[in-house]
Amino acid sequence: MSIQPATDEAIRRAAAIINAGGVVIYPTETVYGLGCAPADPDASRRVCELKEGADKPLPLICADMDAARRVVEFNPSAERLAERFWPGPLMLVLPSRVKYPMWVTHGAKTLGVRVSPHLVASKLAKLCGGVIVSTSANKSGQEPPRTAQEALNQFTKKIDMVLDDGPSPLSQSSTVVDLSSDEVWILRKGPVTADQIKEVLGL
Repeated sequence: MSIQPATDEAIRRAAAIINAGGVVIYPTETVYGLGCAPADPDASRRVCELKEGADKPLPLICADMDAARRVVEFNPSAERLAERFWPGPLMLVLPSRVKYPMWVTHGAKTLGVRVSPHLVASKLAKLCGGVIVSTSANKSGQEPPRTAQEALNQFTKKIDMVLDDGPSPLSQSSTVVDLSSDEVWILRKGPVTADQIKEVLGL
């Protein structure tokens, strides 16, 4: 499997692969992601198998706020955080509005979503119906990859296509905030800090 520069033509080919049930490695502003169509049970199962131990819900990147609203139920806190930090490295865990395969949800009634400012990730999501899986392109327990080559090194020939747009600008996984209940839980620290979140929410 060769690495392809993330030209417009290559992004369109990657989208066609995802729409046909394939799995693609692609860049985001945080780390490189392993993507597929979340509604495809075979593709999402394949992603979990590639991760070797992925037993948590698969995160999603949405093309825009409208796409995010189609898959999760927003509350006032989520609205405020999305308005302040999207597009950006903040994933919001909210009640699901769609029924994705168990390989995506792992039985949870919530989904983690975000809108990425990275042009490749954003365009890819748009060309794939607005939503794609965006789990980090590494095997469970390994460091998330900052480059296309680091990602490919973990999966060799098991990926259908690899898009390369240089090193990820932030080289750090997104902040994850669970807003699915009345309480606010930061599940993973990242570029968006707890103090920034508290300031927006008035906590």
